[in-house]
Amino acid sequence: MATDRPVAIVTGASSGIGKETALALVAAGFHVVGTSRDTSRVTALDGVTFVGLDVVSDQSVAAAVQEVSERFGRIDVLVNNAGVGSMGAAEETSVEQAQAVFDTNVFGVMRMVNEVLPHMRAQRRGRIINISSVLGFLPQPYMAVYAASKHAIEGYTESLDHEVRDHGVRALLVEPAYTRTGFEANSAKPDTPLHAYARQRQTVDRVMAEAIRGGDAPATVAKTIVAAATDAKPKLRYTAGSMAGRVSTLRRLVPAGAFDKQIRKINRLAG
Repeated sequence: MATDRPVAIVTGASSGIGKETALALVAAGFHVVGTSRDTSRVTALDGVTFVGLDVVSDQSVAAAVQEVSERFGRIDVLVNNAGVGSMGAAEETSVEQAQAVFDTNVFGVMRMVNEVLPHMRAQRRGRIINISSVLGFLPQPYMAVYAASKHAIEGYTESLDHEVRDHGVRALLVEPAYTRTGFEANSAKPDTPLHAYARQRQTVDRVMAEAIRGGDAPATVAKTIVAAATDAKPKLRYTAGSMAGRVSTLRRLVPAGAFDKQIRKINRLAG
C-alpha cells in the first residue's frame, strides 16, 4: 500500500514518551507505526499501527522494518525511543548488566538505523531522531551506565549526521530532562549492591524520584520530537522542556569547578 503521506516509525510506543510521540505525529499528518516487544498488551491508539519489535534482536528489527516498507512503500522518520534505565553505583553494576543496557539503548538504535537507512537513502530523504537525555552531556552519580549509554548516542548521532546529509537524510538528537514516566520504577537496580554505596544510593534514588514526579509531561517531549521531524531547517540537537534548555546553557557557560559543585549539591553528596 504505497502512500503519499509521510510514514514514521516510533520504537517503544506503548507508553510514556513513545506513546505521546506516536499520537502527536498522527496529529501532524503522519502514518505512524508504533513498535512494542509485546503487541498483545498494547492499548490501541487512534491512527497508530503497532508491530512487534525487540530492538535487541537483529531478526526482529529486520522483519519489522521490512513489514513497514512493504506495507507503506516509504519510511520518512525513525524515532528511536525504546530504552531502559539503570540505577546504582558504577562498581555495583556488573559488566553483564551494563552490556544489557547498551544492547537496548545503543546497539538497539544502531540496529534500527542500519535497517532503515537503505530505504531513506534510496528515496533521498528521511530523518532519524534519537532520543538522548540531558545525561547525554551531563554526569549523574549512581547512574553511570545509563549516562554512558546516552553519551554514546550523542557521539554516534553527531557522527552519523555528517555521513548521511549527502544522501538527503538527517540524524538528530532530542534531549529531555526529567519526564513524568515510569523511568525510575522500571530502571534496573544494581546486581551486585555494596554496603559502601547503600546510603548514598538510596539518597540519589529519592532525589531522582522527586525530580521525575515534578518533571515534564511526556507530551512536552513529543512536541519537540514532532518539531525535529518537521522543521524545514532541522537542528542537530533539540532540548525538550524548559529545564533541559536551562541545563544545556549552564553546561556550556558555567565554569567546570562550579558546575561540579552543583552536581554534588543536587545529589546531596559530601563536599
